Amino acid sequence: MHGDKGVHDERHLVALAVANDPDAWEALYRRAYPGLFAYARRRLSSDDAADDAVSEAMIRALDRIASFTWQGAGFDAWLTGILRNVVLEAYRRDRRPVPVAAFVAGDPGGPLDQVVAEEEHVAVRAAFDRLARHEQEVLELRLVQGLSAEGVGEVLGRGAGAVRMAQSRAVGRLRTFYEERTGAV
Repeated sequence: MHGDKGVHDERHLVALAVANDPDAWEALYRRAYPGLFAYARRRLSSDDAADDAVSEAMIRALDRIASFTWQGAGFDAWLTGILRNVVLEAYRRDRRPVPVAAFVAGDPGGPLDQVVAEEEHVAVRAAFDRLARHEQEVLELRLVQGLSAEGVGEVLGRGAGAVRMAQSRAVGRLRTFYEERTGAV
C-alpha cells in the first residue's frame, strides 16, 4: 500500500504547511516543482518564464493555504489550478495567444525509427492542433500532466464526469484527425 502512504505523507505535509512549517513547504515545493515546471514550460516562451510562473504560483499557494480543503482532487490539482491562472494572466498581460502544449516523442532507436517517429509526431501534432482549445487542455491535463478526472475538474471548474466525457470526445476527434492525416484506419 505504498500509494496510501504517499497520500498520507502529502496530507501530513499540507497540514504542517498550513501551520507555517517552512520545511513542509520546501518538501511540497520540491515534490510538485517538476510537474508544475513542465506544465508552465509547455505554455511559456522560456525556462525562466516557466520558473517565474511556478514561483508565483507557490507564493499564491502560500498565501491561500489556509483556504485549501481536500476535495478529492488533491493538492497537486489545487496547485495546477493556481499555476494555470498565473500562466493565463501572463498571456493577458503580454497580449499573446495561448500556445498549445506539445506531445513529446520518445527516444527512437535507429535512423529509420527516428524518421518514422518524427512522421508520427508531426501527424499527432497536426491532429492535436485541430482540436478545440478546451479539448487540448483536457487531454494535456489528463494525459500529460497526469491529473485525475477530479483534479482536471477542479482546475477547469467542471465535474469529473464532464471531464471524462470531454476526454473521450477529444480522444475520438484526435483519432479521426490523425487517421485523416495519415490515411490509417
